[in-house]
Amino acid sequence: AQAVLPDLAALREAVEAARAAAVAARAEELSARGHEAALVQEGTRIAARRTTIAAEVEGWGGRAADAVQRLAELRHRAEEAGAERDSLAPLPEEAASRRAAAGSVLAEAEARHAEAAAALGAAERAERSGSEARRAADQAFAAARERMVRGIAALEAAEAAAAAVAERVAERLGEGAELPDPPEELSDAAEEKARRKVERLVREREEMGPVNLRADIEMAETETRIGDITRERDEIGSAIAKLRGSIGHLNREGRERLRTIFDKVDAEFRNLFSRLFGGGRAHLALVGSEDPLEAGLEIYAEPPGKKLATLSLLSGGEQALTALSLIFAVFRCNPAPVCVLDEVDAPLDDANVERLCDLLDAMAAESGTRFLIVTHHPLTMARMHRLYGVTMQERGVSRLLSVDLGAAVALAEA
Repeated sequence: AQAVLPDLAALREAVEAARAAAVAARAEELSARGHEAALVQEGTRIAARRTTIAAEVEGWGGRAADAVQRLAELRHRAEEAGAERDSLAPLPEEAASRRAAAGSVLAEAEARHAEAAAALGAAERAERSGSEARRAADQAFAAARERMVRGIAALEAAEAAAAAVAERVAERLGEGAELPDPPEELSDAAEEKARRKVERLVREREEMGPVNLRADIEMAETETRIGDITRERDEIGSAIAKLRGSIGHLNREGRERLRTIFDKVDAEFRNLFSRLFGGGRAHLALVGSEDPLEAGLEIYAEPPGKKLATLSLLSGGEQALTALSLIFAVFRCNPAPVCVLDEVDAPLDDANVERLCDLLDAMAAESGTRFLIVTHHPLTMARMHRLYGVTMQERGVSRLLSVDLGAAVALAEA
């Protein structure tokens, strides 16, 4: 019976082989299940991707239609811009001719101004000579009037004295004495009038007081003072003429310097405007008068996608960027070591804030100017080298902080 039974070693080898086959089958089963799960997941992902691609295809179709419409609009605008450019082509030549005519008119006006200044000087000299002649005539008239008054008083005194002498002669010599011819009026009223006049003259003489022995000295001092005043008046007149000439020279020099700095500021403003807006154009213009010293300043700006307009017709952010362009244009013409900006980025969006920060970096690198910016905008603070602020870690206790962003970044990276 033992001999009939199969070989135990062969059976064991068969069992081991079966076990190995089972293990291999289990491994293949696990691999197949994993592959099946991967295929299921890939199928799900492919289905989602197909849905997404379909939505994108629809979106791209809509964008293609919009692009075609936009292209047609742009072609129409290009045709309109070409027509406008052709219509505005002769304007520079007209402006040049008008500028040349304005230059000739300015030269003629300056020549007339010089002639008017010369005529004004001659008129002032004639006025001074007329005033001196009038003053001399007034003095002569006053002296003649004084002499006339003195003559009248002497005549009246002589008449009164003659009457008194005649009366005394009559009292002393009697009625038959030869007397001079009597005056025309010998009434009591005339006598009373003469007596009152004598009393008045005597009273006035007594009121006049003693003779002033310093009258000649005081008159000499007065004449000296009058001479000094006249000399000072002539000096003041010459000083006024020189001052007017200096004012005219300063006005001419001021016009030239103002025109020069205006052209420089206008060129810088055009460059900075295109830089801050990423395109467009703008310029400055003097309005209201042909004289630069009396003319007003107007800002014309054309942001990208808009028509040329004045500053008041732009939006708040565009007005802020345009004003910053003008301020930085003036600053670049006359730079300073330090520039303080207070909340200049408040009306700007993030893209314009980035452009403003790029401009500040470029200006700091070109001129070496240090910019101190008061701001609450996170993008502006992120572009600064150092931050200063106030924090309240405890209620009622404030603390000043200073952060070096470069050192903070290096520390965070380390």
